[in-house]
Amino acid sequence: MISRLIGLIPEGQSKDTGMLVGGMAALLSGNRVLGVSLVGRGLYQTELRWRARHPEFKGSFRDRWQLALDHYDQTHQDTINRGLHLIGVPMVVGGAVGLFLFRPPSPLWAVSATSFSVGWVLSIVGHAAFEKGPAAFTDDALSFIAGPVWDFRRMGMTRRAGRANQTRAQMAPTAHA
Repeated sequence: MISRLIGLIPEGQSKDTGMLVGGMAALLSGNRVLGVSLVGRGLYQTELRWRARHPEFKGSFRDRWQLALDHYDQTHQDTINRGLHLIGVPMVVGGAVGLFLFRPPSPLWAVSATSFSVGWVLSIVGHAAFEKGPAAFTDDALSFIAGPVWDFRRMGMTRRAGRANQTRAQMAPTAHA
């Protein structure tokens, strides 16, 4: 069945992206096995395509990981898109976890499905309306994982910067009248 579905998608990048999107749709329909199979196959094919475009790459996984983070950063330059991703990506990740933990169509599964879907909509709107470019994972499969890591790091940096500013404000001498 999976091979028949995959055979319906045109070759190349469209096929890889189609498998990723189809896998997410399968996950939303409650079909976890098909969802994971399609997403895994799509990511694998995207990575093979990336390596074919970069035959000079001979580095370690750490080097490859850094390239994925750099690519994700380069494809997320617009401030509004970054903001939408800082909201949307945690919703996607949390929703995906819930889609695996809860049985459809339970209320917790429905909340997870909504979170997953809304998170993706925010990310897609960010790319379509503000970044004006495709999602990073369509060119670099590792960005599918690097993206959430990048977003969570940015959230942590923002929080640390806020605490540092608060500490500086508390330590600043006050003017006495």
